[in-house]
Amino acid sequence: GLGFNIVGGTDQQYMSNDSSIYVSRIKKDGAAYLDGRLQEGDKILAVNGKDLKDLRHKDAVELFRNAGYDVSLKIQRRLQPQNGPVSHRGDGESGGLSLAAFLVPGLALAAAAVWIMMRYRQRM
Repeated sequence: GLGFNIVGGTDQQYMSNDSSIYVSRIKKDGAAYLDGRLQEGDKILAVNGKDLKDLRHKDAVELFRNAGYDVSLKIQRRLQPQNGPVSHRGDGESGGLSLAAFLVPGLALAAAAVWIMMRYRQRM
């Protein structure tokens, strides 16, 4: 198997008013666990290019069972607010601050410090 369990579908909604398919559990030492990219709570949008929208749970399970050896998943990453339940963004992109949000100001500060030190040394 692929090493994970799913929940959801038109007949077994995991979240109210949402018939999407979600990863409920990653099996330790399974394929998904060893790959490391899939996380519990992720919404699975497509399997090998096949859209999972409006599928019954058992039909989604069949798609996974027949996915073959090389499997491509399109997922929507869950967001975990600091003080709240797991939620999902509607645009399909993960949230949070990018690494650049920390690096750019840090590099600018470091460059300014180097410039000040060089100016200080020139005056001595």
